[in-house]
Amino acid sequence: MRVLIGTTNPAKVGRFRDFLPDCGIEFVTLADLGITEEPEETGDDPRENAWIKAAFYGRFCDRVICNDSGLYFDSLPMDDPRQPGLHIRSPRGERLDDARMIAYYSELVRSLGGRVLAYYVDGIAVYRDGQISTFLDEQGKAAAFYMVDRPSDHRHPGWPLDQLSVNRNTGTYFTEAGNNIYDDVQEQIMVGRYRERVVAFLRCALGI
Repeated sequence: MRVLIGTTNPAKVGRFRDFLPDCGIEFVTLADLGITEEPEETGDDPRENAWIKAAFYGRFCDRVICNDSGLYFDSLPMDDPRQPGLHIRSPRGERLDDARMIAYYSELVRSLGGRVLAYYVDGIAVYRDGQISTFLDEQGKAAAFYMVDRPSDHRHPGWPLDQLSVNRNTGTYFTEAGNNIYDDVQEQIMVGRYRERVVAFLRCALGI
């Protein structure tokens, strides 16, 4: 089975490969298929944007997985223009590379006191033979972490904001060697259940 991952981020490809090991899937990327076109993401939440991307890239492959994320700061109202929301990479309308993202968010967090409670909301959409199924992450604030204004010296390629992200329980950066992001027992249970839901959704949507 060939499945197109509708992203240019190799880290996201690795994430879905990790979700579905030993399933006989050949994962291909936009670059593998020479796809340079991108849809206009006009959704109101990550699930809608993932749906839009899945519908767009479904023209190129019978099975497609697309993912979209929103980043939210708990201290900011949803309608505050500083709220990252769906525009994590382009907070001011201009797409930022990794280094500029780190600089931008460091400055923003510094203006908010140097540390903010933050959380992601993920949407996933699967295109399969003309049909689209969607999934919305329901963890939200339950999986919150601190974002700080001083970046770690270590990197996670493909996940630049991990350099500014700190585990609430351990006080360590997501990028630190040996750091268990979900060190607390309750968080381990929560994340395990989330993974189970995602994997179950992907297997059903892809017809595995």
